[in-house]
Amino acid sequence: MHIVRVWDLPTRVFHWTLALAVPAMVVSGEIGGAWMEWHFRLGYAVLTLLLFRLGWGFVGGHWSRFGSFVRRPTDVWAYLRQAPASAPGHNPLGGYSVLAMLTMLACQAGSGLMSDDEILSAGPLVHKASEALVRTMTYLHTGPVKYLLVFLLLLHLLAIAWYRFGKRQNLLGPMLLGDKVLEQSTIASRDDAGTRSLALLLTLACAGAVAALLAWAR
Repeated sequence: MHIVRVWDLPTRVFHWTLALAVPAMVVSGEIGGAWMEWHFRLGYAVLTLLLFRLGWGFVGGHWSRFGSFVRRPTDVWAYLRQAPASAPGHNPLGGYSVLAMLTMLACQAGSGLMSDDEILSAGPLVHKASEALVRTMTYLHTGPVKYLLVFLLLLHLLAIAWYRFGKRQNLLGPMLLGDKVLEQSTIASRDDAGTRSLALLLTLACAGAVAALLAWAR
């Protein structure tokens, strides 16, 4: 058996921060009222996290890069037919689920910027968009995109449970500690002071981009 660093610290911090922010964002939006201020703040935080993950998918640790887990559809089919006992990072099917989750989160955060409940809350870009576009974005944000996002979240939790109890694979441990026990040695993700400093700079740049967008929207 070999212990391999699969998930670098920035990826783990991203994952667990997003895991806390998204449910809080959904719940605060459902409650409404004074909680909408937090709903917007959480939405901006999620948008920052998504921008970070987009960049980290190209410069992060090996198993966090898109090139390591975005496979051809034929690879997904082969995985479903003869799934190996364990994969170092995301398996081919899991890779597509990651893309689906990130895409729906981007759609939800993006549509929220142009949503208007016509009562108390309006996204910062509402006055920059046409009335028809605002109606469309509001419909998507409060309807199909939100429900599909919740569905993907529940599916994600069910998949973790299935791997844990059905296939005896613990997916949470490596995402907490970074290391994974594998039958064969494989490339490890770089996870040192240099990569963590790069992640911090990338996070600040993404937060600055979101702040610039909000400043432009005023």
